[in-house]
Parts: sequence; structure tokens; C-alpha cells
Amino acid sequence: MNILVLNGSPRKQGNTKRMTEAFREGAEAVGHEVHIADVCHMKIAGCLACEYCHTKGNGVCIQKDDMQEIYELLGKVEMIVIASPIYYHGISGQLKCTLDRFYSAAYPKNPRNLKKAAMILSSGDANQYDGALFSFKGDFVDYLGLENMGVFTVHGGENGSAAKLKEIRDFGMSLK
Repeated sequence: MNILVLNGSPRKQGNTKRMTEAFREGAEAVGHEVHIADVCHMKIAGCLACEYCHTKGNGVCIQKDDMQEIYELLGKVEMIVIASPIYYHGISGQLKCTLDRFYSAAYPKNPRNLKKAAMILSSGDANQYDGALFSFKGDFVDYLGLENMGVFTVHGGENGSAAKLKEIRDFGMSLK
């Protein structure tokens, strides 16, 4: 399976990055191809709400930035993994800009191969995930009709723990 991980952490060696790498190790160990896009280190602007993609663009965004790399991968992948630290009860702003740009990618229909989604979240507190989970369920599982492959949350002292990294690595290895 071809998998795209959107890493929404600005920290190059932070907890979210370690979790995405653990996921990659597990998934690649059983033959999956994993692409990690560190969206905080890419130049991706927010959606302009210009409607070009839904009128003249036939699903193509008018903006030409690093989101083009994401669009290209979306045309190939069967699964997407959204990974983010929790900032102010939701995903990072940089990841939110990236996800908002899916507006054009899902028009006039969803990316052809995309069938599954998962989420990996890191937080300082166990009760901070509601906003991110609401978006994941509403925008990916329900709206795009993707199969929910799981949500993995890590908080406080669990961040960076061998047990949680193993859980995420094992998840990658379990994918069919």
C-alpha cells in the first residue's frame, strides 16, 4: 500500500516526528511505501476561498506552491495519516492550511485511490483531542468516506516512550 503521512509538527525532532518515523518503520517493514510530508517546513499557503478550483480549475488549485507535491501524492496513495501536536485544542496551523487545501483535491470527486485514514496526535494533556478528532471524523472519515484505521494519542510522559512508539510501529506493521 502507498501511504502519505502529513506531519504537522514544526519540531524537526519532536514527539510527533518520532511517532511518524515509528509508523514508517513498521509499515515499510511489511512492504508498504510511506511518504512523510513535513508540512511545517514546506511553503503551503492557506486556501484563498476564490472558488477557482470549483469553477474554471476543474479541481486544480490556482495557487502554485509546495502543495503541488501533496496533490501529486494524493493521486497515488491509498491511505493518509494525519499527525500533529495539539496546539490550542486542535492540530497545528500549518497542517490546518494543508488540510484546507484539500478543498480542491476532493473536487469534482475524491482522490481516486484514497480509501483509508488514520491519525496520530501528541499532547501535554489527555483531554485536549476533541477538536482534532472532530475534524478527522467529519472531514476524512465521514465527508471523504475513508475507512478509519485508527487514532493514536500520546500525552504527557507517554510522549517519546518506548511503549507508545512500539504501539505505533506495530500499527504500521499491522496494515493490510
